[in-house]
Amino acid sequence: QVHLVESGGGLMQAGSSLTLSCSASGGFFERLNIGWFRQAPPGNEREFVAAVNWNRGGVRYGDSVTGRFTISRDNAQNTVRLQMINLKPGDTGVYYCASYRGAWGRPLLTRPEDYDFWGQGTQVTVAS
Repeated sequence: QVHLVESGGGLMQAGSSLTLSCSASGGFFERLNIGWFRQAPPGNEREFVAAVNWNRGGVRYGDSVTGRFTISRDNAQNTVRLQMINLKPGDTGVYYCASYRGAWGRPLLTRPEDYDFWGQGTQVTVAS
């Protein structure tokens, strides 16, 4: 059982920057692929934002955030961060981190149903 906790959300102005953190416990963190998804409004499908590979930290981004968001991992702290710059009102939503076990040759996945464990989410609101 992997326990994920997101933090760092808030109310921001368009054009500003924000960093979210995802802390993990209960699993072998070094073998986990970690992804970020967002959901807005509640009930909508969760949109893939970014993911980082367990091995050598390969990354993948959703089209709407490429060039503005950066995902990174710190295995010593069991933490994954999502740095967001030039925020837009369209970035508003609840941001979730999620995990699944990585494996050699397994690509980074982008569908929510491919992830096994989820955090409770952190709200990001971007005002215009």
